[in-house]
Amino acid sequence: MHEVLVLEGSPRKGGNTEVLIDAVVRGIVAAGGSAERIRVADRQVAPCVGCGGCDKTGICVVKDEMTDIYERIGAARRLVLASPIYFYAITAQLKAVIDRGQAFWSRKSLAMKAGVWKVDPERKGFLVAVAATKGERVFEGAVLTAKYFLDAADFVYGGELLVRGIDRRGEMKKDLESLARAEQFGRRVLA
Repeated sequence: MHEVLVLEGSPRKGGNTEVLIDAVVRGIVAAGGSAERIRVADRQVAPCVGCGGCDKTGICVVKDEMTDIYERIGAARRLVLASPIYFYAITAQLKAVIDRGQAFWSRKSLAMKAGVWKVDPERKGFLVAVAATKGERVFEGAVLTAKYFLDAADFVYGGELLVRGIDRRGEMKKDLESLARAEQFGRRVLA
């Protein structure tokens, strides 16, 4: 049984991103997998304070609900980051989690210095994002952020599902083509 961790960055319950992730999860389940979903907006995750506390140990010194998220990310074989696009970037809620990923980078850096770092090509990470606009470059910031975070957390970037032109609540439910692509994407997450 495959296990996929989905970090949902939308602060809006029942919004377009959640509807899209529902379809992705249907694809994961149809392919024989299962998914755990974490709505990061429902978690108390403080921003990184840049204290350098993780530099020597790879462990964040801030103790909040990110501690549980670190464990779940560490145990995941597949990770999906999901977010609506706000001002050409992921949401602040998901960005707080990503910024706290500095501990992953510190852990990786320490292991590389010790000569014990090994990339696990079976750990894959993905991005799912929804944007209101249809701008050609609307996803660039989110994709770059996702790639760097996933690399720091020891995931190979597996790709993205990006949907443009979905703005008002409920619009995603009407976009049957994108929902079908999302289910296919969910199947691909397990490949």
